[in-house]
Amino acid sequence: MFRLEVRTSTPAWLNLALPLLAVAATLVLCSGLIALAGAGVVESYGVMFTASLGDSYAITETLVRAAPMIFTGLAVAVAFRAKFWNIGAEGQLLAGAVASCLVGAIPMPGALAMLLMAIVGAAAGGAVALVPATLRVKFKVDDVVSSLLLNSVIYYALMALIEGPWKDSFSGYPISPPIEDSANFPVLIEGTRLHLGVIVALIAAPLIWFLIARTTLGFRIRVTGENPEAARYGGIPVERVLISTALMSGALAGLAGVGEVGGVHFQVMSDISPGYGYSGIVVAMLARLNPLGVVPAAIFLAAVMTGAEAMSRATGVPAFLSDVIQGTALLAMLVALLFTAYRIRRVGAAS
Repeated sequence: MFRLEVRTSTPAWLNLALPLLAVAATLVLCSGLIALAGAGVVESYGVMFTASLGDSYAITETLVRAAPMIFTGLAVAVAFRAKFWNIGAEGQLLAGAVASCLVGAIPMPGALAMLLMAIVGAAAGGAVALVPATLRVKFKVDDVVSSLLLNSVIYYALMALIEGPWKDSFSGYPISPPIEDSANFPVLIEGTRLHLGVIVALIAAPLIWFLIARTTLGFRIRVTGENPEAARYGGIPVERVLISTALMSGALAGLAGVGEVGGVHFQVMSDISPGYGYSGIVVAMLARLNPLGVVPAAIFLAAVMTGAEAMSRATGVPAFLSDVIQGTALLAMLVALLFTAYRIRRVGAAS
């Protein structure tokens, strides 16, 4: 017989191995769906990762898709560290996109336009995240429910804009007016879509890690998440920390929307985000809420998304497999986290 036994400490190697094991388990479990579709498992995965990582152009496309998930993954990681359950990164991303598009459409010098787009987009995302945080602090409203429901509110507000005052009167398409050319983010490699926002996302990860691990605010966020009562006893203003965390989390998600407007689409449309906010939850969990781990986790999911379409064309496996992989990865990581707190012991075995 076997039983679960509480760990007194978690080995360092296990913290690194668990996300890798979760990814491996995900690929193994999803291989059954590939087989059911009548395709070869090795061939399908080979096409998927070759299409997303096989050459320099494929790598740049994967990085472009990873950038918004790095921002939303950081947003979720920061929030979850403080036990602020921000499920609203998708709505915060959309808010950031709308706000940055409004600013980007105003003629002004390029550097100023990009800076203002980032500031306004981050502020819009932070403002949206402030709503569930305030409801929780002031009225004890469940932040999971309130942040999740706000996603729909923001999405339909966006739709009202692009179906109403922003609707293209010439084509009739529900899209916003494009931003000024001067506000477009610089392309870093000619012939690709690799833009300045990708570099900003990559830089943001170590900056957020430093903030969480090495600053007073980061210490307060960690303590508030681990034991709010102890934090209050120690003089930490828990409510203020939660508000600050929500603003930071929302701002990061808003920057994801800024990057999509300034570097990829140059306008707002209904499908500007294919669910990057929700993918950020998977990214953060795969990274174990470590900002440095968010980057490889986001690149993995971006590679799956980028390669899924090529795999579908080559093998006939539905491209929706990428969504299944994301969901399975989240479940696999949640199961894996169980082994950071417990270990399996055989009853009667020597200690």
